[in-house]
Amino acid sequence: MPPPYRITLIPGDGIGPEVTQAAVRVLEATGLKFEWESFRAGAEAYEKYGEYIPKELIESIERTRVALKGPISTPIGGGFSSINVALRRKFELYANFRPIKNLPHIPTRYPDVDLVIVRENTESLYSGLEHEVVPGVVESLKIITEKASTRIARFAFEYARKNHRRKVHAIHKANIMKLSDGLFLRCSRNIAKDYPEITYGEHIVDNTCMQLVMNPYQYDVLVMENLYGDIISDLCAAFVGGLGLVPSANLGESCAIFEAVHGSAPDIAGKNIANPTAVLRCALLMLRHLGEDEAALKIRNGLEKTYRTREKLTRDVGGQAGTSEFADSVIEAMEVPATATQSD
Repeated sequence: MPPPYRITLIPGDGIGPEVTQAAVRVLEATGLKFEWESFRAGAEAYEKYGEYIPKELIESIERTRVALKGPISTPIGGGFSSINVALRRKFELYANFRPIKNLPHIPTRYPDVDLVIVRENTESLYSGLEHEVVPGVVESLKIITEKASTRIARFAFEYARKNHRRKVHAIHKANIMKLSDGLFLRCSRNIAKDYPEITYGEHIVDNTCMQLVMNPYQYDVLVMENLYGDIISDLCAAFVGGLGLVPSANLGESCAIFEAVHGSAPDIAGKNIANPTAVLRCALLMLRHLGEDEAALKIRNGLEKTYRTREKLTRDVGGQAGTSEFADSVIEAMEVPATATQSD
């Protein structure tokens, strides 16, 4: 019997512990073995350890190289910095990967959407380089480097090639930010030359938002710098039902963190009504990262059958089931022989 996978688990706060526990149950029902190293982060960790990201958590991720993370509340306009951003920076998780794909029987304006957002994760305006020049004047520095831009473009094209995607669009604002976004475009163009079978395009970010709303089917893989990716990935989540239904992966050379990107919803915490779909789809991505495609396919089939039958959906998607009942339904449906393809 193969050894168990050691995974760092960050339950998060609010509904985080409930939805991550549902994901753990589904993962263990695949028949794979896991050893979970569970740690708190954020305000709860500070109360217990005096640190927002305990050193034990850092050491665990260094050890396991894979983490599954629930939502963590981030104060707005003050308080501690985003735990998500801090972890990405600490482990050089340079690629944020978000597949956008519809689930069965979730009514949306756009059926059969199949997009991938690839977001550079370490620099741009999210470098956190801010200071007050004089009272009432604050400066934020936007950092774009050839190294990071080339690396994320290569990631996008490699993904497209391996997964038989047809097009990659680089998203930019180089008409205004000619040096910074201009550098990002030059790097993307250079990488595109190595992938002649993939159609390469460039769209200005504001036009991209309009084009997406008008016709998302014209896009396939979109690659962009940090801030643009944060905005556009949330916009695209609306095509398939919202942030509660889409997964996210933060990938680097040495480790990966798979996280739900929706909020922690403290108003419904502890009520067993939260929808665990986003973190379940993160778990699916995690399995693919580990090379466990068959187990990932089981989860996908179970999740999609639960949405097709609609008997055990949570309230946010038109059902009456609780978090645990939803997970039970996915586990039961996973026993059905696999029929779906492996593409997200």
